[in-house]
Amino acid sequence: MPRLLHGVLSVTIFEVDRLQNGCGFNFFSKGTRQQNYGKRFLSQIKRVVLCRPQIVGSGLYATVDLDKARVGRTRMLEHHQHNPQWYESFHIYCAHMISHLIFTVKDDQVLGASLIGRAYLPVEDVINGYIIDRWVEILDEQHNPIGSKVHVKLQFQNVAQDSNWSQGIKTPNNEGVPYAFFNQRKGCQVTFYQDAHVPDNFIPRIPLQGKSYQAQRCWEDVFDSIMNAKHFIYITGWSVYTEITLVRDPDRPKPRGELKLGEILKKKAEEGVRVLILVWDDRTYVPEFKKDGLMATHDQETEQYFRNTNVHCVLCPRNPDDGRSIIQGFEISTMFTHHQKTVIVDSETPDSSSQRRSIVSFVGGIDLCDGRYDTQDHHLFKTLDTIHHQDFHQPNFPGSSIKKGGPREPWHDIHCKLEGPIAWDVLYNFEQRWKKQVGEKFLIPLNELQAITIQPVPSTDSEAWNVQLFRSIDDGAVFGFPKDPKEAAAVGLVSGKDNIIDRSIQDAYITAIRRAKNFIYIENQYFLGSSFGWKSKDIKTEDINALNLIPKELSLKIVSKIDAGERFSVYIVIPMWPEGIPESASVQAILDWQRRTMEMMYSDISEAIKRNGLEAHPREYLSFFCLGNRETKKIGEYQPEETPEADSDYARAQQARRFMIYVHSKMMIVDDEYIIIGSANINQRSMDGARDSEIAMGAFQPNHIAAQENPAKGQIYGFRMALWYEHLGFLEPSFQHPESLQCIHRLNQLADDLWESYAAETFHQDFVGHLLRYPVEVTGDGTVMNLPGTEYFPDTKARVLGTKSEYLPPILTT
Repeated sequence: MPRLLHGVLSVTIFEVDRLQNGCGFNFFSKGTRQQNYGKRFLSQIKRVVLCRPQIVGSGLYATVDLDKARVGRTRMLEHHQHNPQWYESFHIYCAHMISHLIFTVKDDQVLGASLIGRAYLPVEDVINGYIIDRWVEILDEQHNPIGSKVHVKLQFQNVAQDSNWSQGIKTPNNEGVPYAFFNQRKGCQVTFYQDAHVPDNFIPRIPLQGKSYQAQRCWEDVFDSIMNAKHFIYITGWSVYTEITLVRDPDRPKPRGELKLGEILKKKAEEGVRVLILVWDDRTYVPEFKKDGLMATHDQETEQYFRNTNVHCVLCPRNPDDGRSIIQGFEISTMFTHHQKTVIVDSETPDSSSQRRSIVSFVGGIDLCDGRYDTQDHHLFKTLDTIHHQDFHQPNFPGSSIKKGGPREPWHDIHCKLEGPIAWDVLYNFEQRWKKQVGEKFLIPLNELQAITIQPVPSTDSEAWNVQLFRSIDDGAVFGFPKDPKEAAAVGLVSGKDNIIDRSIQDAYITAIRRAKNFIYIENQYFLGSSFGWKSKDIKTEDINALNLIPKELSLKIVSKIDAGERFSVYIVIPMWPEGIPESASVQAILDWQRRTMEMMYSDISEAIKRNGLEAHPREYLSFFCLGNRETKKIGEYQPEETPEADSDYARAQQARRFMIYVHSKMMIVDDEYIIIGSANINQRSMDGARDSEIAMGAFQPNHIAAQENPAKGQIYGFRMALWYEHLGFLEPSFQHPESLQCIHRLNQLADDLWESYAAETFHQDFVGHLLRYPVEVTGDGTVMNLPGTEYFPDTKARVLGTKSEYLPPILTT
């Protein structure tokens, strides 16, 4: 009988007894059946490779599986052993409905991994939380004993037994996420940014319990920081484009602000500032993906621009140890990216008389490239002859250009600035990546850095922050991960196939969700995961390794609150579709996985509603939104010299004067007291650790945490309200209590109405708000269907619910 295993599983895999291995295959010393199997396999493999037992190069490893979901893996032993010993421990977050814990033993060979056997522990033996220290019999695929056992030790702790479950931050002394590479830093400063720029007319009035909330200007602050750097400028990016300008507001003076990014960096390097740039090397020269509009990083242009200058720009492919995997003709290792977006500089200190400098770091979702500059107005046509004339970005229509006119693709994103002790952790991340890619060359040595900077002292300001840095990355991308399994496990690192992996971003999300008391607000470019819980009508869920727990943790949190008779609301803002041609195979596949993720969550919630006999709808607990805009035509508006192809999506969108606002944010707010901001999307690419490399921060203000009935009203509350002001055009009292039924009803009503206006054939005035209902219908039993009359996104031939790809491997689209 399957049982829900929701909590933390501590597992140690010690050893296997009496294995007899050799020659890149496996056979066993006891039993005629195993001997015959080994002989047959030997005769087959001899036809392919020359057997030389004295130089065997395969590796023996073991995994931890929760039914069909793989959640842990040991390192590979270098040589075959009769008694392989790992002594590796795992700290496993689980939210799985399972019947067995399975320990799989495999031998990785020239021809691929061969199964030695599996050992099964019934979930009933584990779920009560007792310590289990046991030799478990290993069985073959027909569940026959092979004559060997695996020694394991494990203990399960249910979430309800965790003292932090549903307690929020609880105390100013909260130590952050355990088992993480970076410790939480105290006494830091954090500045939030919504979009690349905030104009003077964006003035939400948000009273706080501390310093008043003021919207800040991201790209202008980045510009000022770069211009004021005296010793170093370190940049990592998915894309860094030399031709963009950071200061564009026509109402603001621009001394030297007209300079393009590349010109600024070259100028600073000529002044003696050490300028180092790590940019992802886009090697995905696959026509199918190029035509989908998914790349265009300018990486080759950027590297060539800085060649033979004082700026050291290095292109970094995402292929640890130059490994390659070919699946259905696609080179998978080149499909994953370096996705971090950071800028680290030296800055002046508050004490202007000091010759020493401090460290300032920028982290978040905004790349320093074209298409990212936008304000809270998210204009489609109005700015085509001004700030977006040289920066027209519209990758969703083939052949789009400024010559053919709008709509451009508006861009909504989130970023932050970190100061104090945490800024040094971002610096250390850069150094680890540079040393892996380049070595020590060009980096400012630590002793020199200490000589020119002040050592960070935690601030005692009442508005100070506790901040922790997280990553999704592996030792193919960073230098300095411990190789010893015990040392690695102590800082939350896990073993991969050939690497050591940091998955602390996912751990941070899970920890924050489990602590949540009242509500969660998410903005993210993607939303898919927990494939082990999907309804599997036409897919094998075990083949879809989108195993990140975040969607399942959210639905289980809501279910726990329903069972406890308490209110809880989750708001999720995503783009209408992932950037690219909306009817393309890759975009449609992602939308299909997204629909399955939504349906899993809504099914969990509907079952809890029914079980508790409530008259409620799943959208009263979980609501998905997207952003869009429509603009009326203005006198004197930019007149394009060409027109889009007749009867194209481009022509229809231009005629309807509408388009989605692309949500590129990667942020979660919990109870207005804790926030995560970074580069990581809610999909397997970002959360896996061995796919895209990512960085994020999690933070709270110790003097602004919720206490009893008093909600938190520090800077995180102010930032959420400013975002809602951007998305809705106004604020009202119910927004102060997002967990309430009144608030989620109100946002659903506003978003439903605005979707009707967005989808209507005609409209008569510009949109003030931009928050739209995500265009799906959710039935009482949790089924996700087409909204009546909305099988396709407006102006497109793209299905809202997506379509399963028949040729793209899921690893590319999850």
